[in-house]
Amino acid sequence: MIQALVAVALVGVSALAVAVYPRSVLVFLLFQGSILFAYRARIPEWLRWSLLAAALLVLMPVIGYFNGYYLEVATQVGIFVALALGLNIVVGLAGLLDLGYVAFFAVGAYTWAIFGSPHANVVFGGESFPLAGGWFYLFLLVGLGVAALTGVLLGLPVLRLHGDYLAVVTLGFGEVIRVLANNLDKPINLTNGPKGITPISRPPAPLGLPYGEYFYFLALLIVVVVVLVNRRLEDSHIGRAWEAIREDELAARAMGVPLVRMKLMAFACGASFAGIMGVLFSAKQVFINPESFTFLESIGVLAMVILGGMGSIPGAILGATVVTVLNLQVLKGFSLWLNELKNAGVTVLGFSLADLPTQFEPAKYERMVFGIILVLMMIYRPQGIFPARRRQREMQ
Repeated sequence: MIQALVAVALVGVSALAVAVYPRSVLVFLLFQGSILFAYRARIPEWLRWSLLAAALLVLMPVIGYFNGYYLEVATQVGIFVALALGLNIVVGLAGLLDLGYVAFFAVGAYTWAIFGSPHANVVFGGESFPLAGGWFYLFLLVGLGVAALTGVLLGLPVLRLHGDYLAVVTLGFGEVIRVLANNLDKPINLTNGPKGITPISRPPAPLGLPYGEYFYFLALLIVVVVVLVNRRLEDSHIGRAWEAIREDELAARAMGVPLVRMKLMAFACGASFAGIMGVLFSAKQVFINPESFTFLESIGVLAMVILGGMGSIPGAILGATVVTVLNLQVLKGFSLWLNELKNAGVTVLGFSLADLPTQFEPAKYERMVFGIILVLMMIYRPQGIFPARRRQREMQ
């Protein structure tokens, strides 16, 4: 009973505090922490899901009304949650180390960008392009299919590879996709090369919603569908087959698990989630170029899965949230605060912050911070923050 009252009070008070102090990063972090507390608290299921629904469907859009940047952060969190859940299937469930996962994200993004922009007239000619915004919804499925097919094409040549060898090949595949996007502006200009493609059509927003809120709700809807699909796969014979392959391929083959089909299915399922979010990402950003899909993006998504706990759906969600918020809010907010102190000429222990070099801005050390966090996780909690039950039993 006490935890129920605390959860309700935390969610309500933190949301009110964000509305009163819309520029405070710490207050918004408190709101996010209240959502996590509501999820983990020992309260009735109906109350838990009611609080989560109220926070995500009502309070978050209201907070975005006072500060649109928070809604942008929440949308980015939704995109990376879906990516982390997709990679969690490949790495966490099937045990296939994929370092080129962002390639499927790029495939989905370029699928809509090419057809949903005036650039399509350069490729196909005529005046029938760009496609109207309503085609965006169909291209969510097209992006899913194209990315899944790409996942199968990646899986075919690497079926006999394991561990580091598989990681190197998938890393190379991700770089191949990025280099192709960078150079397919000749002889036929498919991707417009390093210049990127813009403007990309946006779907018509229903009920006159601002695009910030519309993309937030759309990303949230896709995340809910992805979570439900993950849950069904995890509890199915397919999920058990993936876990068997992860634990011991030889034993899995001896028990009759079709390795080829199961591995290809893992690559296809994981890639399909990235393809859908790639279509959403391109429409939201209105501009994409090859630098949006670098190797470091794949490493970032892998860090989310490891941080949360490989094979764990709540872990992938939490890992994506922590890494995205750390990148977009904490480090950048700390850098802005430090710059304000420098501009104000504040002195600390006899040293003027105005003389502090720009190289010491925290936002420039994003990857180093991720590395330190992962090293600490491997030392003190190698199973992740929210490990899967099986993984937790193994570590114990």
